Order: sequence, then C-alpha cells, then structure tokens
Amino acid sequence: MAIYTRTGDKGETGLFGGGRVPKSHPRVAAYGDIDELNSALGSARSAFREDPALVSVDRGLARIQAECFVIGALLATPADRLAKLPPPFDSGLPADAPKRLETEIDAWDKNLAPLKTFILPGGGRAGAALHLARAVSRRAERAVVALASVEAVPEGVIVYMNRLSTWLFVAARFVNKETGHAETPWTGLKK
Repeated sequence: MAIYTRTGDKGETGLFGGGRVPKSHPRVAAYGDIDELNSALGSARSAFREDPALVSVDRGLARIQAECFVIGALLATPADRLAKLPPPFDSGLPADAPKRLETEIDAWDKNLAPLKTFILPGGGRAGAALHLARAVSRRAERAVVALASVEAVPEGVIVYMNRLSTWLFVAARFVNKETGHAETPWTGLKK
C-alpha cells in the first residue's frame, strides 16, 4: 500500500471525522502550525535529552508533545464532529493542562535571576532550540486565535497555547542556566 493518497492533489484535504476543506483553510493552518510546533519540540528534546540535569524539562516536553498531538486532532475535527472522536482524542485536552504548565513555570522561574531587560534568543544548543520552539508556539497560537474568529475552537486550547509559549521561554532560560550558558541581554542597536 502506498503512503501517498493523491486525494489532496487539487488543493483540498480531509478533516478528522470527515469533510474536506481547502488546504488554505484557517483550520488547516492552525493544526499545521501545531504539527510544526510538535516537530520543533522534538528537535529541542534531541538537543539535551541525555543530560540528567534536564530530565524535568524532557519529561515536560514529552507530555506537551502528546498534548499537542491531541490539540492537532481537536483542531482537525469540525466542531459538530468532536463528540464522535475515538479514544484517546475523545477526552480532549486535560482541563488542568494550563495549570500544570503554570506550576512548572513557577518552579523553574524561582531559580532564575529576574529579567531587567529583554534577552536575545540563544544560549546553548538546547536553550536556543527551546527559544525557537517558543516562537513557533506563538505562531501556532495566532493561527488558533484566527480560527476561533471564524469557527469554534475546543475549550481550553487558546489558554493552553498562551501558557505554552511562556513555559517554553522559562524552560529555555532554565536550561541555559543549568547547562552554564549565559543569556545575552539586548542592549539596543550599536551605533
């Protein structure tokens, strides 16, 4: 059996649960950006997963990848078909997912120096990968908000996406600190 279906050759794609829409549809953009985010998260994990000092971040990223997979499925499903999703998607995003992100943010942030200026994304390889994932997360959030302006989005998804980018920012700072990579403060443009 071939992996390609040719069903999208005319610029349309099938939604989870049935129905077809143009590949330019806001729903496709939203779940496509979530898919890209999930790939960026996997790339970030590969940058440090064997460092014992970063186990808590790796565990968090593994959970977030699974949650993003659920979000992608929810966004790929028209609102009138969400109740018919098969397991494990039928449970949706856990209601406490944003709170769990907040708890982890707070735990890492209390060990970081307060920010007195903007910082440039970077640091070590792992920290830089998390900063890149944060930027992709923000874009995915904007796509989800754009979808929500024209169609219903499952409850909690926008809140989760807003919290996730903060989680990734703080995780990048935490990882850079734990691996001994200094942050670069933004000091303005050189004259």
